[in-house]
Amino acid sequence: MAGHRGMVGKALLRALDSNGVKDVICKTRNELDLCDQRAVNNFFQSERPDCVLFAAAKVGGIHSNNTYPAEFIYHNLSMATNAIHAAFENKVPRFLFLGSTCIYPRMAPQPMPETCLLSGPLEKTNEAYAIAKIAGLKMCEFYRKQYGVLYHSAMPTNLYGPGDNYHPENSHVLPALIRRFHEAKQDNSSEVVIWGTGSPRREFLHVDDLASGVLHLCTLSNPPDLVNIGTGNDVTILELATQIADVVGYQGEIKTDPQRPDGTPVKRTDMNLMHSTGWNSKISLQEGLKMTYDHFLQEAQDGKLRAV
Repeated sequence: MAGHRGMVGKALLRALDSNGVKDVICKTRNELDLCDQRAVNNFFQSERPDCVLFAAAKVGGIHSNNTYPAEFIYHNLSMATNAIHAAFENKVPRFLFLGSTCIYPRMAPQPMPETCLLSGPLEKTNEAYAIAKIAGLKMCEFYRKQYGVLYHSAMPTNLYGPGDNYHPENSHVLPALIRRFHEAKQDNSSEVVIWGTGSPRREFLHVDDLASGVLHLCTLSNPPDLVNIGTGNDVTILELATQIADVVGYQGEIKTDPQRPDGTPVKRTDMNLMHSTGWNSKISLQEGLKMTYDHFLQEAQDGKLRAV
């Protein structure tokens, strides 16, 4: 399990544990730097796992992606290429690479099918991250094609849930809004300003649903090279903000800031391929937001709230 300390990695560990999988190899960044090719080779030579779940990534929202593109492409590209090649060299039979739906073109058809990959220009605000993820999934595809190894990829839509990052600037939109509305409620603020026009449409998947989907893919003897994992449903950012305000109990005014970037106008996954394998998401956005805010409050109370 690469990336076991992140939100996705922790959800995968919970799912593995509930399914009786106990023998999971995890290493912290200090124990194994995935950007260090020699260290990664030595790790695979020593451990030789049966399967790799690759959830390691340097991630962030529009602000951090747009501000630190060199860091995003270097770290994500290095980690992916090092891990995939070292796994192959050491005869690891199965490798599941996790990416993101930001790999699809900015003006992709909606909902976005897997076949639209590389059919148009990427969204500029997260181009560096997307290129690194595309390289990783294509590596898995080509190693499978040339060498016959079972290396495949899953592209989750926007994720949220326990263990999310609540940094006021570097986090994704959903956790950023949870924190903003929570603090506004505490401070009795009369208004909350959200970035952009509020009109872009986004799809959100609870991270425990993602973990369920990933483990489902690992049971398939012939999974797709690339498959979306999402709900197939989307909302506008303003609608999302309104729902979060309701869950938090904030009763002030919600304003938009059109001077801030919106990002891609619409992002919704075509879920036909994943559904055809026998999997569907189960957690509704309303239910997921309530669960996530409860986790936010508990993490804040315990002093474990991530804000990096």
